[in-house]
Amino acid sequence: MIAPGLLVAAIRSGAGKTTVALGLMRALARRGLRVSGVKCGPDYIDPAFHAAATGRASFNLDSWTMEAELLGQLALRAGEDADVIVAEGSMGLFDGAPGAPAQTGASADIAAHLGWPALLVMDVSGQAQSAAAIARGVAAHDARVKLAGVLLNRVGSERHRKLAQEAIEAIGVRVFGALPRDSGIALPERHLGLVQAGETRGLGALLDALAERIETHVDLDALLAAAAGGPAGVARGSLDAPRPPGGRIAVARDEAFSFFYPHLACCWREAGAEIAFFSPLVDEAPPDDCDSCWLPGGYPELHAGRLAAATNFLGGLRRFAATRPVHGECGGYMTLGRTLTDAAGELHTMAGLLDLATSFAQRKLHLGYRRARLAADCALGTAGAELAGHEFHYATIVSEKGLPFAMVTDAYSQEERPAGLRAGPVTGSFFHAMTKKKGRR
Repeated sequence: MIAPGLLVAAIRSGAGKTTVALGLMRALARRGLRVSGVKCGPDYIDPAFHAAATGRASFNLDSWTMEAELLGQLALRAGEDADVIVAEGSMGLFDGAPGAPAQTGASADIAAHLGWPALLVMDVSGQAQSAAAIARGVAAHDARVKLAGVLLNRVGSERHRKLAQEAIEAIGVRVFGALPRDSGIALPERHLGLVQAGETRGLGALLDALAERIETHVDLDALLAAAAGGPAGVARGSLDAPRPPGGRIAVARDEAFSFFYPHLACCWREAGAEIAFFSPLVDEAPPDDCDSCWLPGGYPELHAGRLAAATNFLGGLRRFAATRPVHGECGGYMTLGRTLTDAAGELHTMAGLLDLATSFAQRKLHLGYRRARLAADCALGTAGAELAGHEFHYATIVSEKGLPFAMVTDAYSQEERPAGLRAGPVTGSFFHAMTKKKGRR
């Protein structure tokens, strides 16, 4: 039996989805329930918080990069041996990118495909009865999506709650609870979003505080009863994601290299590959008994001095790359270059395996979905193979010379442009691979 699910959504970013989702996950886990978290969209950071709240890995589900079959397979795995799935939406419920129907990357696509009712987190600061108009609009906007009800957030007083709740319930929408304003509970942030779960001090106590807030102000029994859906009729099958780049893969993992998708690790392991994690920040080299090395994205710009001083890591990486494939994504790509300039303008020497210089001193946001066609055989596939993923970074390229890793397009144009670099068995780019590419839109 597959666990029922509930999607925590809002009409915009900043309404409180993450704290509500984490509090709900933790509160249900504290009841002794087996809770699985999932994240809509390509976000790396939130799933690590989900795992801390539930004790289980959290997958990303994204309708722009993932075919319906893969979405079902991942939801199937999330629901195995679980009592309930709590999904956290991204941005606004209906926000996405240009794409075919149900393939826009919007959280609504995931709710519709899997039959998960939406819990609408409403920031009602600065409004009262007008919240009912918003709830009515959300309920009617997309017939594919069932609105389970509303959770009021940032309520200023009992009178404020009463005005908003009565107006919403008068249109037939259920209100599951109301969270007070100025709780004093906040998750620390930095330039790519939240500070990573592993770096958040007192995370366990913070999650428990969020759970206690949910337990005090929300009807948990009613929310559990509202959970529904799941990948009906889906039999367990293989995960159609980028192939494992070898039988044993060295993957960098620490505070500088943490953006590694759980579904990718799951796919590789189910295909028979082993993953050997190592930490560049503690000056570990890639294990020599591995077939390939993967440097994920993360925050090398915050640790550039330590990485430049990690002579065992850099030397071992260079020796490894002399005979075996090495691939770097985003922060991993920056580390494979010659130099990295940090926010203070200080230049740091990196691995020098690609003719690349990057800088974090002058920030510019690069964000969006990408389709990539591999320019040559490499760790991610054969020449011409197509992948879907995204790009999200603030670093800028000072110099980039050599053969391209891939030709990429975005969600708004079919015009291809070169991206990344390749030199022998070493490849890298700012592109984060999520899946094998979907068909043309």
